[in-house]
Amino acid sequence: MKKTYIILAVIILGLVGIDQLSKTLILNHNGGRQTREICFDIQNDPDVTYAMYPGIDCSVSDINIIPGFFHFTFSFNTGASFGSFKGNLTLFYIISVFAAGLFYFLLRDVNWKTKKWYTAAVVLMIAGGIGNFIDRLMFQKVTDFIELEFMRFAIFNFADMCLVVGVILFGIDLVLEEIHGKHKSTEGIEQPED
Repeated sequence: MKKTYIILAVIILGLVGIDQLSKTLILNHNGGRQTREICFDIQNDPDVTYAMYPGIDCSVSDINIIPGFFHFTFSFNTGASFGSFKGNLTLFYIISVFAAGLFYFLLRDVNWKTKKWYTAAVVLMIAGGIGNFIDRLMFQKVTDFIELEFMRFAIFNFADMCLVVGVILFGIDLVLEEIHGKHKSTEGIEQPED
């Protein structure tokens, strides 16, 4: 079992690394974190103006990935997934502590051989939670950069994708467990004769 946890830790760290690297790359493409922080302050703080930073370029340079489908852009998010609960850091820290406890509890049942969906779901949810928690802890905001063009509802990041896919896989696992459990419970019951 110890080997399983080492493998899980490596996968989680790899996913968190992809998340953090992708956020750094999009920030660097758009002038770097310092420039983006100044632009964020200019847009959100009435006491900060362009006049205080002559020559700063706050335009965002998008990267077309699949035209008409999605592109990379740039946005800071002070809220939760998809921009909800903006600016409430205390709530996020409380939720993060609760989530850490929940993930610890969920980790006890991971098993690649017998619970693939469940294990993948837990790994993705933990990686997504850690990826966005790092941003909130270090910068009080999350870097988002993926925007769907065919369904404009929010700009998100790799950690958000991990969280959403993890929750979907968790739901699939619950449904499969329910179906499998019902099937198992009726296996030993003799069917009445007609």
